[in-house]
Formats: sequence, structure tokens, C-alpha cells
Amino acid sequence: MLQITPQQLSHLIETHEPPCVSLYMPTHRNHPENRQDPIRYRNLLKEMNHSLLQRYAPDKADALQDRFRSLSHDGHFWNHRTDSLVVLASSDSFHVIELQRRLAELVIVADSFHVKPLLRVLQTSDRYQILGLNRHAVSFYEGNRDVLDESDLSEGVPATIEEALGEELTDPHLTVASYGSAGGLGGSHGASAMHHGHGQKKDEVENDTERFFRLVDRAVLEHHSRPTGLPLVLAALPEHHDIFRKISHNPFLAEIGIHLDPKSISLKRLREEAWRVVEPQYLERLQELVDRFESSRARALGSDELSEVGSALCGGRVATLLVEADRQIPARFDQQTGCVEMADLDDPTVDDLLDDFAEVALRMGGEVIVVPTERMPSTTGVAATYRF
Repeated sequence: MLQITPQQLSHLIETHEPPCVSLYMPTHRNHPENRQDPIRYRNLLKEMNHSLLQRYAPDKADALQDRFRSLSHDGHFWNHRTDSLVVLASSDSFHVIELQRRLAELVIVADSFHVKPLLRVLQTSDRYQILGLNRHAVSFYEGNRDVLDESDLSEGVPATIEEALGEELTDPHLTVASYGSAGGLGGSHGASAMHHGHGQKKDEVENDTERFFRLVDRAVLEHHSRPTGLPLVLAALPEHHDIFRKISHNPFLAEIGIHLDPKSISLKRLREEAWRVVEPQYLERLQELVDRFESSRARALGSDELSEVGSALCGGRVATLLVEADRQIPARFDQQTGCVEMADLDDPTVDDLLDDFAEVALRMGGEVIVVPTERMPSTTGVAATYRF
């Protein structure tokens, strides 16, 4: 399951060779609802093809159509969907992204990708990851307050202790016994004893476990935690928590974890346990952002006025932008001057102002957080904290 990361979004925002096709559609996890998904996908392809042929030469249109068609009859692909499917394709790239939130159907053919729906998902602050761990294997999950899915480990993260240690792994079948003592096995009376002790074997196994956990910690930090910036919840038996936390250098690792083997409980139970860990951090983080905004606004270093925020964004002054979840503000936003002109969202030339604000903030190096309505410190849909 390919989830969107800030690095991927940055790549998608870059210039790509047109035509650029952006396809968004809600999908279903279970039968029989998911039987309709490939049909709806093929209907969207017809809409896409019509738009392609209106704007581009047939040879360019055909090349992209073939890549999209290859998914349409893949039964395995359609039987393993989540809540939304995103396919972004250009002459030089092809991306299939799954989302754990439902998005509306949309097909756009243009000279650049339409990424604003991804902005909302990426910046929503209730997301987290779970590292499932025991002495022998690793499992990985990504979710939010409502949904949790098991994810593939990134290339470079060892899935098992054998994969991590290879030939350096202690032979698990090494005979452990004590020989040569009087009355013992095979030894003559009075011979000096030779011990292949259980303590030595135990020490070797514990050493293997610690080395395995170190490699996992390093790889998860590099390939999962740093690219996403998401909180990481450890799910493991208590004794494995002790070992892993002693060696871990992952700053995203939550102080509280789940003291259960994730494979021994249902996905629903695992999500509930994870949210009990994440929710207090999530609420604390939101309150810190709100408090910072209120303090900054009192010193004229923050605002929730749309025109003021638009001007500050274009001047590169916005450090943090809070955006109200599930809200749209129809307006035209001049990204050169910062001018905001309210309009009608039914007009095809009009976009959602909050998405435009978020895109500019990210391009200018700001932080964007999507905040539930009940936690927003303003009624305008935005709250910006300035750098200067």
C-alpha cells in the first residue's frame, strides 16, 4: 500500500512532461461493494480519454490510456483496495496511491498534477504508524482515528531476523548440554567437565535479538518515520519493549506503546489500542498549535483574516497554517499579489481557497495542519502564525 508522504507530494508538485492526468475515486474494502469499483474506474477512463483527445495529439493520448487500462482488468488489484484510489500519470511518470479517507470522483487532464486533495490527507494530524515486533519478525501498520491497515515494509527494512542477520545469526539448533561430570554422559569418572552452557546460549540469543532490533530501528527511522514524520507506536510483548526502547534512536517513537503481540489481536482492537496511545498526543499537539497562534496574534504575528493571510503567504511570512477540516471557501487567489476574491465554486475557474493557501504555504516552507472544526481557534477556516 503506497501512502502519500511529503517527499512524494514535493515530487508531484514539480514540473512533469504533459499531459498530466489526475484520477481520484472512492473505493471499497469488501465484497460485494467492491465489484462496482472497476466499472466506475472504466467510466472515469472514458471521461479521461475524451479530455485527452480534446487537448493532445492521439499518440500522446494513446500512450497514457494504455497505462491506465492495464489496471482496469486486474482482479487482484480491485480485490485489495482501501477507501480511495489516486492515479497520477504523465508522459514521464505513473503513480498509484491509496488513501484511508474517502475522496470524491474526479478526473483532470492538465499540464500539471492536481494534488490539492492529497494536501488535505497529508496534513491531517490524526495519522500514525505502528511497528509490530517480536524476536523473529516485523510487521507494520498505518492508520488514523477511524482506519488501520497493515502496510508493506519499505525496501531496506528487514522483515525477519534471518533477513537482518543472515550468516551472523546464531545457529538455533546448536546442542546445549553439559558433558564429562561423574555419572554424566559419556565421560570417565574423574574427568574434567566440559560445559556448553545454557547461559551462554541464552546470551547469544539475546545478543541476536538486540542486533536485530537495532537494525530494525535504524531502517524504520530512515524509510518510514523520517519520510512521513508520523508518530510511531510500538506493539510488542513487554519484554520486547524493554529491549527495543533501550536501543532505539527514533525520535518519533511514542513513549507509551501497546504491550500485546499485534498478530494475536484483531485489526480493530489494534486500532483502538493505538488510538488510546495517539489521541492524548494528538490533542496536546493541537492545543500547542492553537496556543501558539493565539499568542502570536496578540503580538500581531498571526491572523485569521483571509486577505491578511493571503498577503502573508505570498510574502513567505507564514510559519504555520491551520486549516479547518471538511470546509471549502470558493475564491480566486492571486498567488503573485496575495489578493483574495470571493466567488462561486460552481464556476470551473474557481478553486477552494483553503487548498490554495495550503499549497502556497508548503511551497514556501511552511507547516500546514488540517484541524477539526471543534478545535479551530477561528471561524474563518484559517489561522496563520507568522515567522516575522
